[in-house]
Amino acid sequence: MSDVPDLSSDEENFEEDDWQEMETSNTMVRCLFCSEVLSTVELALKHCESVHNFNLNSLKVKFNMDCYSYIKLINYIKTHNPKSEELMNSSKPLWDDEKYMKPVDNEVDEWLMFDFDSLIDNPSSPKTYHANVENGLVTLSQAHFIELQRTIQALTEQLNESNTHLQLAKEDINKMQESMKALVDGGQTSNNGNGDNHIINCVSKVPLEDDEGYFNTYAHFGIHYDMLSDKVRTESYRDAILKNKDTIQDKVVLDLGCGTGILSMFCATAGAKRVYALDQSEVIYHAMDIIRENNLHHVIKTIKGRLENTNLEEKVDIIVSEWMGYFLLFEGMLDSVIYAREHCLKPGGLLLPNKCNISLVASGDVDTHKKLIEYWSDVYGYKMNCMKSEVVREASVDIVGSKHIISEACVVKEIDINTCNTDIMDFTSQFRLPITRDGSLTSLVGYFDTFFDLPHSVSFSTGPETTPTHWKQTVFYFKDCKSVKQGDVIEGTIICSRQKTDARALSVQINVFGKNHKYILS
Repeated sequence: MSDVPDLSSDEENFEEDDWQEMETSNTMVRCLFCSEVLSTVELALKHCESVHNFNLNSLKVKFNMDCYSYIKLINYIKTHNPKSEELMNSSKPLWDDEKYMKPVDNEVDEWLMFDFDSLIDNPSSPKTYHANVENGLVTLSQAHFIELQRTIQALTEQLNESNTHLQLAKEDINKMQESMKALVDGGQTSNNGNGDNHIINCVSKVPLEDDEGYFNTYAHFGIHYDMLSDKVRTESYRDAILKNKDTIQDKVVLDLGCGTGILSMFCATAGAKRVYALDQSEVIYHAMDIIRENNLHHVIKTIKGRLENTNLEEKVDIIVSEWMGYFLLFEGMLDSVIYAREHCLKPGGLLLPNKCNISLVASGDVDTHKKLIEYWSDVYGYKMNCMKSEVVREASVDIVGSKHIISEACVVKEIDINTCNTDIMDFTSQFRLPITRDGSLTSLVGYFDTFFDLPHSVSFSTGPETTPTHWKQTVFYFKDCKSVKQGDVIEGTIICSRQKTDARALSVQINVFGKNHKYILS
């Protein structure tokens, strides 16, 4: 059994009788700072506040604490026995270390079972004060006077905080107005706090609060199942790491965007000295349990955070990351790999993978074209041809059968991860596609190949001629089909660029047959 509390939700496994038993059990709670024992955590918190000047609610507001931070706080206190003043006067959360996720006591700890989220970010409810009346004068006892002072101070702090929030709200409105103006003018901007705006042309310039939506997509079970069950993907990484143990042995590794921690565990098994498993998504808390369940926590240190907002304890020898998105560059995670390379990797360090390329090939899948595009010519007897342009404009992610491929492939972009920069999402390339059999050209298909240049080299492809992966292929449909014959050569230009309104999204323009075809991938 793991000695780390299970942080996942499992409400369906509790019966109503179980809750009743928990609610009626006779438990005693020991004060965090003295030997006083109370009947509930709520009473213990009141005792800590009145006797030791320890205000949990103030700490929650001050450090924007969540339930995981609360668990660390309790375990920090029980490990180090600090004075209340040290915690209340600290300028940073002293307990902000993953090692404090491990409970100190083996028995059930009522402090850790407390519903921390039930705390409200407001002062306590108004209190009743008892007064003495002598000779027409009203006096308060010293204890009541001190308590009243604290209440006044708390209300004053709340008022000041409200004024601060109001000011911040005004600033946010101004930023939004400036951003909207910039978008109308044709570019995405960010304010650096000094009133100066700049174009957001890489992920590191996106404010973390604006980037949470991206990380939230990786907090769900389904996407990790899709990635882990993709044998082409996962076994390629496994082989690159485990078949090159001499390269990994005794090295310090950063697993960037670790997800469930599978690549970190491969590295630990290969003999890495230390592995930093980093992810901003909530899945990191499951990775902690998984790593401990496999008894690899002594090698792997999990970190919740976005790399651009995180300081590692040391430089690393190797960066391993599964950063590739649809059409390779979608999601912009290569930006984070480049940032890690520039800020976290030792000189001469290794990147895994270290090379990729993007290719185009022609497809003649007439049936799918009719299903997606020609469908709009007759919808229950009505013409909706105007919808065709909208459907075509959105690049499709799908598995294209090899039987539909009607040309040779052409590499349109080669990327060396060791030297590329964040402008890599913006490129223009010529392509030449020799037609291999007669047919109707319905779309161009984009895919990528990935390479691990190591003593035991490993590579894999996401092309339509190979085993399908969870990346599938990116399909750029044409509104109208074009007849082609074996021996014809389709020549054109592809222009790929980062979307101005979304640093993680792509705009693609394909110039062919004398027309410009524009697509979005978002």
